[in-house]
Amino acid sequence: MSTVINLDNVTFRRNGKDIIHGASLCIGRGEHWAMLGPNGAGKSTILGFCAAESFPTSGTVEVLGNRLGRVDMAALRRNIGHVNPRHRLHSPLTVTQVVLTGITGTIDLPMYWEPAPQQLERAAAEVELLGLGSISDEIWPTLSQGERGRALIARALIAEPELLLLDEPSTGLDVAAREQLLGTLDDLNHARPGLTSILVTHHLEELPESTTHAVLISDGLIPAAGPVHEVLNTENISRAFHHPIQVEHREGRWSARAVRERSYLH
Repeated sequence: MSTVINLDNVTFRRNGKDIIHGASLCIGRGEHWAMLGPNGAGKSTILGFCAAESFPTSGTVEVLGNRLGRVDMAALRRNIGHVNPRHRLHSPLTVTQVVLTGITGTIDLPMYWEPAPQQLERAAAEVELLGLGSISDEIWPTLSQGERGRALIARALIAEPELLLLDEPSTGLDVAAREQLLGTLDDLNHARPGLTSILVTHHLEELPESTTHAVLISDGLIPAAGPVHEVLNTENISRAFHHPIQVEHREGRWSARAVRERSYLH
């Protein structure tokens, strides 16, 4: 299996402060990773390397076989789908138009640009894949947060990326919308077996059943990384989050709860 992401002894320093301390990570093609850790642990920094958006202070980062610092970053990013629920779109584009911006790599549709017939067909196919066919003509301001999230995934997929990055895709979703999104991701992971994905979250409950691997980020370090069932356990999660947390896996889904001593009121 070929390597999609390789971090080798990476450090990152900002304003004289080390954010990442000697991190190493290897992600193979077709794997579906979860990246977990507390706020401020360094998840966004490592995701920035994977997205070819930033450089390490020291060490090496290779994305899709290209070493950062020796490759055209803009060209490399065309092979990476980056889904951010904080998408800045304010224009009244339809779902289909939002998906088409994945071809142009812009927030809004460029002036005077017209999609080719085959591009419209691809957009329609991605909209259907993400379960948005019935609302393909609805405009962005009227969409629910869950519908927006699925539209952004379709937007990322239309460019046929080799790597899909999902940055806290369940942010702002209610339980029903979250479950619908996770089901969609499971379907996607089975439909696109060659696609590699990394999903960033704080919550084990937000992991799709199709997750194959996990990496924990804590205090700028990677205390555990590998097959999901080896990484997501009570000991590793408690150490990463600096709190006793009981981890359970049942019927394909993960859950976590704090371990507290029983108290009594007198």
